[in-house]
Amino acid sequence: MAATARSRSRAVQMANIWLRVALAFYGLGLLYVLVALTRTREILNRIALHAAYLGMIFHFVAIIETVRQSGEMSLASLSLAASVLGFLIMVVFLLVYLIYKTTSPGIIVFPMVFLLTFVGLSGLESFVLASSSAREGWLIAHITLIFAGYAALVISFSASLIYLMQEHVLKAKRPSGLLSRLPALQVTDDIGFRSLLIGFPFMTAGLIAGLIIAQASFGHVNIRDPKILLSLLTWAVYLVLLYTRWSAGWRGRRAAYLAAGTFALAIVAWAANYFSAVHRLSP
Repeated sequence: MAATARSRSRAVQMANIWLRVALAFYGLGLLYVLVALTRTREILNRIALHAAYLGMIFHFVAIIETVRQSGEMSLASLSLAASVLGFLIMVVFLLVYLIYKTTSPGIIVFPMVFLLTFVGLSGLESFVLASSSAREGWLIAHITLIFAGYAALVISFSASLIYLMQEHVLKAKRPSGLLSRLPALQVTDDIGFRSLLIGFPFMTAGLIAGLIIAQASFGHVNIRDPKILLSLLTWAVYLVLLYTRWSAGWRGRRAAYLAAGTFALAIVAWAANYFSAVHRLSP
């Protein structure tokens, strides 16, 4: 038992070391944001990208090491959940870069990922009620799928904010710093739309997995539970956002405001964990 405890302690320490290294690389991304807002140089983009790549690699190693030593319920810890969300946001950000060759969403992404990774180092724990069958896979599937949907929503939200800033600068006719080298408005709008298209299936599948867990744990699904109600509302607004963009032709400012509202609602849904009988998070 003592040897097992020591081994687990060493594994935790190694995971924290890798996560600290990832945090340091993400810190370079923060520096990129602070400097790029006032002046733009190509070398900043290269530094930020290499920092993102390396940070993501070390971050992935830290997550795998933490999961390996924590066991099947590890994703129920608040610290690891935040870490996984930050990692997935960075994955989507780099996918966007590979397609559009722009680091502009990094203005929002780098500070957010840095904060989530920092929370990942805090060691905060949470308690999620679930049956033994749910713990075997449904819980991990639920959290991973939902977080993938959240990650795509974060990128869409970032693109929306950038669109609004860029539009303001263009109207003011005073381009400066990073904003003077942002992609065309149409490209920024397209990033936001495609991120939504990617994230919606993940969000839908994650909600279905969550409802299965609730059914297995409690024998019924209480729609009036704050977490379930707000999650379903977020999904519905997400669907409305996609519909208005796909069928109604909403673009630009209206779509950006709606994407920001959807993101805000997702934050409220996450905060509902503290008031939910399904997700009881301990501080």
